[in-house]
Amino acid sequence: MRASQATVERAVHCSSIGLHSGVEVEMSLHPAPPGHGIRVRRTDVALGTGEIPCDLAHVVNDRLSTVVGNRHAVTVATVEHLMAALAGMGIDNAVVELDGPEIPAMDGSAAPFVDLIEQAGIEEQDAPRRAIRLRKPVIVDRGEASISMTPADAFSIDFRIEFDSPVIDRQEMSIAFANGAFVDDIAPARTFGFVDEVDRLREAGFALGASVDNAIAIDRQRVVNGDGLRFDDEFVRHKILDCVGDLYLAGAPILARIVAVRSGHAANHDLLRAMFADEDSWAWSEIPPAENGESVPAAMAAIG
Repeated sequence: MRASQATVERAVHCSSIGLHSGVEVEMSLHPAPPGHGIRVRRTDVALGTGEIPCDLAHVVNDRLSTVVGNRHAVTVATVEHLMAALAGMGIDNAVVELDGPEIPAMDGSAAPFVDLIEQAGIEEQDAPRRAIRLRKPVIVDRGEASISMTPADAFSIDFRIEFDSPVIDRQEMSIAFANGAFVDDIAPARTFGFVDEVDRLREAGFALGASVDNAIAIDRQRVVNGDGLRFDDEFVRHKILDCVGDLYLAGAPILARIVAVRSGHAANHDLLRAMFADEDSWAWSEIPPAENGESVPAAMAAIG
């Protein structure tokens, strides 16, 4: 993990349908100066009204995806997969321009966004990078669902899911994010849904763009997608992906061990809210350069 902030070297472009909106969206990723953070900018709305910081304070909805919005009531949905890729690639500052209400779904994972960042290149900036260092445990318990973080020198996640489906059943995974673990083991994991829920979701305005091109479709006891699964436990890996993206809304990497059971977007956000509400539970910490001046040792890595 680098000790300095980073942005993308050059602008890059992609396009795809929105998973929930069903709207074709074009997106460009642009460099941004140190301290800028990640911000989305909608180019299809009135000038001066379309910029939204991708941080916890601007989360306006977390049903089925993470939605950010601003005081002009302009929103952007499904930011979590892009945020996970930016976190996993160590990008602190970027402008995300798009001409629609949702981040493109691409293939339903974070891998296309990782590829986009690799195409753009990564530029280290002349500014120190900060992390959030946890001072004491923070816990959100919702009965069947829970998520907690405890102090650590690195970012790691233990995640367990349980679904009343023989295709998923119970899956668990523990992962420490170092040596490219995010890119190799988490980024390719796709979002998923159940065929028998599609009509209900679409009546409610969700999943209007969902298909086997951008999601794993589960029909009773089988996976509908012709290419099958990318991992035997792809479902829990995608939940980890979502968690990484949601927690990057903190505005910096978090040095903590995350333990989650059946957690989703709402609980992930509540964990950050609980942390920030208790000023004694966390502190900013600059990431020191390694002794050889190249990078921070793996033990200090926050993400990837």
